[in-house]
Amino acid sequence: MTGLPPTSLRPLGGTVWEAHLPDGTQAVVKRHDTPNAALAEATSLTWLATAEAAPPLPRLRHHAGPWLVMDRIEPGHPTPTAAEEFGRRLAALHASGAPAFGAPPPGGPTDASIGLAPMRNTPSGNHNWAEWFTEHRIAPYTKLALDAGTLTPAEARTIEDVRVQAPDEPPARLHGDLWSGNVHWAADGRAWLIDPAAHGGHRETDLAMLALFGCPHLDRVLAAYHEAAPLADGWRDRLPLHQLFPLLVHAVLFGRGYAQQALSAARSLPS
Repeated sequence: MTGLPPTSLRPLGGTVWEAHLPDGTQAVVKRHDTPNAALAEATSLTWLATAEAAPPLPRLRHHAGPWLVMDRIEPGHPTPTAAEEFGRRLAALHASGAPAFGAPPPGGPTDASIGLAPMRNTPSGNHNWAEWFTEHRIAPYTKLALDAGTLTPAEARTIEDVRVQAPDEPPARLHGDLWSGNVHWAADGRAWLIDPAAHGGHRETDLAMLALFGCPHLDRVLAAYHEAAPLADGWRDRLPLHQLFPLLVHAVLFGRGYAQQALSAARSLPS
């Protein structure tokens, strides 16, 4: 796929391999079995990389059908300095904007994915963020969890009754799946972004995802972000609202434990 047959392949897990190429370089080869997933990731990588002063992303070498080939980034270790730079660069990425809430990357599919789950990127049109987030992020996954028996009807109503509100801000260019595992602390002393599910959204959503599963030096990341692009009052109190979507995704994929976390988040919010 690169024009250079690999001299060796080493599995990294699942459908991801490390390839050693004849020219001495290394690449990461991925296969997505979900339709449109490779296209969604390829266009996400390209779109995020065009944002000025954004966190670095691996260079996309090739995309064909379900296959992606990108540069391998030598791993390193998280440091306070890298975390602060990452916070500032993440603010710059968000500030680069998107055409609408829910807008996919240019050339990206409407029917995309987040991890192993489907994610529909439907531009908001005249909807504000709260309306779009309710209709296209909370409602579909609440229904999927209800249909699967992961949520009871009463629990689903608890989530549906949450008051979805956030400060009026223009659409941000989101990574879209920014849990700590998708922040790659590299040997060059920087934090790189990997495995994006990019779309237009509210910038607090990426920050909420970082906080949900823990991130090294998170306080430094958030402080540097806030210094570069101050967040509206009460943003920490709104993190559980933004976390509802990834928690519901995890509930659909992995079951009851995450449904209970989603319920806890919903109960902490005004209705």
